[in-house]
Amino acid sequence: MEMTLIGLRVLREVAQRGTFTAAADALGYTQSAVSRQMAALEQAAGARLFDRYPGGVRLTGSGRALLRHAVVALDALEAADREMHGAQEAEEGRVRLGFFPTAGAVIVPRALTILRQEHPHLEVTTREGTTPSLVRALRAGTLDLALLSSRPPHRSPNTDDPPLSVEPLLEAHLAVAVPAGGPFAQRGSVSAEEIAREPWIASPGTANAPLLGVWPGLPGRPTVRHTARDWLTKLHLVAAGAGITTATPALLPAVPPGVRLVPVEGVAPEVRRVSLVRMPGPLGAPTQALAHALRRQAADLAD
Repeated sequence: MEMTLIGLRVLREVAQRGTFTAAADALGYTQSAVSRQMAALEQAAGARLFDRYPGGVRLTGSGRALLRHAVVALDALEAADREMHGAQEAEEGRVRLGFFPTAGAVIVPRALTILRQEHPHLEVTTREGTTPSLVRALRAGTLDLALLSSRPPHRSPNTDDPPLSVEPLLEAHLAVAVPAGGPFAQRGSVSAEEIAREPWIASPGTANAPLLGVWPGLPGRPTVRHTARDWLTKLHLVAAGAGITTATPALLPAVPPGVRLVPVEGVAPEVRRVSLVRMPGPLGAPTQALAHALRRQAADLAD
């Protein structure tokens, strides 16, 4: 039995999504159809390509090896299709960027502004996502670069082979966002005990992710009064006096009126690092240009 293009496309989608169900939804297939394609591909490869576990699937060593070659083959075929149908890429090429949500507020837009001025023919596509989803997309070859956020001890976001290239761009101390008309707004700092009693605005919690928007390690059980995935929604709720949330000073250019950022005293600093992550190996000119623009913006924010 030979490997098919459909099988390789399904392999890439499963690797990117992390589950057969999510891959089926993205491709418009049934889950059983995806399972059959993967079973046929494993038979053709003569090796197990995925390890199954309750939360989804993970590529084996054989699966990662096949995926690397599948990505090259599928990208080449897609480029040929664009060329044959008159949609040849612009002279300077294209690059695909993924980023964690708050990076889309300041760093990414400013970097894209630079690129439009300096490389007007460079085509950039972007995607917001969680760290696991962006790492899977890097390994599946559907992203070229990703901006990821981490907290100490800042481990690599993934331990598969080959190791990802992780370049720290920016470190910022976490603060609390409080209403400008509230009791903390004019303070130089607040204590953990004071904010522990406040109502919080946080992202919906998941089994695999920490509760974002609540100061880590607060005494007692914090009261989460409002939940929102979008960071700008959280800040507007703060401005409305609905509660407080966490944010970094790097967001200051995008913070709405009515919000103040205040440091927290008496506790260990909470540092958030922004890193530029990619697969190892040489970068093409389009990817180098975007990486350079992102570095410049991160340096400006660090000043």
